[in-house]
Amino acid sequence: MSDRDGFRQAAAKVLDRDEVEGVLSSTFYEAGPRQPRPEPKASNEKPTHYKVICISMYTDDLKRLDTMVDTLKSRGLTKANRSALIRYALGEVDLENVPKGL
Repeated sequence: MSDRDGFRQAAAKVLDRDEVEGVLSSTFYEAGPRQPRPEPKASNEKPTHYKVICISMYTDDLKRLDTMVDTLKSRGLTKANRSALIRYALGEVDLENVPKGL
């Protein structure tokens, strides 16, 4: 007996012939009238609560930022990412203590 014959015999034990034919003839999926698809959202609508920007950072600073994100994730903050950490840091800045040579 070849592997192919063994496979066919095993498949015949598992699969019901009428069910397989129903699926293949598409009668299996006929459950009633088709529901209309919802209208897609207009693609020209842009979010107004955030903007995507591009900033330059030194590679050492990016490594430090990524290490901090990895540390937060290891502590269970699964949603930690670069943007979230930068937003948090912005909220913690005291402008009175920013050095003049910034």
